[in-house]
Amino acid sequence: MNVRYRVELSQAERGELTAMLSKGKRAARKLKRAQILLAADAGRSDEEIARAVSVGGSTVYRTKRRFVEGNLERALSEDSRPGAERKLTGKEEALLVATACANPPEGRARWTLELLADAMVRLTDHDSLSSETVRRRLAENGLKPWRKDMWCIPKVDGEYVARMEDVLDLYAEAPDPQRPVVCFDESPVQLIGEVRQPIPAEPGQLERYDCEYRRNGTVNLFVCIDVHRPWRKVKVTERRAAEDYAHCMRELVDVHYPRSRVHPRRAGQSVNPLGRCPL
Repeated sequence: MNVRYRVELSQAERGELTAMLSKGKRAARKLKRAQILLAADAGRSDEEIARAVSVGGSTVYRTKRRFVEGNLERALSEDSRPGAERKLTGKEEALLVATACANPPEGRARWTLELLADAMVRLTDHDSLSSETVRRRLAENGLKPWRKDMWCIPKVDGEYVARMEDVLDLYAEAPDPQRPVVCFDESPVQLIGEVRQPIPAEPGQLERYDCEYRRNGTVNLFVCIDVHRPWRKVKVTERRAAEDYAHCMRELVDVHYPRSRVHPRRAGQSVNPLGRCPL
């Protein structure tokens, strides 16, 4: 026996669907589902709705079921589709990004999708790789090789790839409370001050700052971020000498991770005193 689902919209839901149809700026499939729900709420049969909206009876049935068993948002949205397995692994995507940021082949002014696809075939075990796959992966990483103002890695050689894979393997390992993965970095920050006092906000007017400022020196930020838990530590120092770095590492080991195993591991360009701490 087939289950029959009855759609009863609230006034707010009815108004939302009507407004959606009047604007017409949504995907066609979502607009059709909105029409199905409004027609079902008006008491029309599944056969009438299917003819009026030009969809199959199964589409009407699924839309009504998703509304009754879920809510309006679920009825209007689509279930995620499994799709095909990603062509490139995490390591291969990182290698693609590094290659796109490196200098193009000799005789070429810039990388093209075809050149990158050919380079990935040479650097990986893939027999072939489409330009569309390369385009999608670059888009996901916000890369546009044809732009000349992008930041570039000077050279991608065997040592660079080995270090990159070492860090990626580290991030892929299962979390271990006894051997935490902590990212450590530093950044200089310029301190600035106002030359003129800001004008306070008032009704209809935002607070305004003058474009001129004075330089009040610089400080250094040492930043530690735990990869597997929501924790970070920012330490402010007047400089970034080796002594300051050593004090920061000692505090990290003695204060924040006193019960963790300390094991040096090479990552980036140096050996860090904290176990599994990539730069």
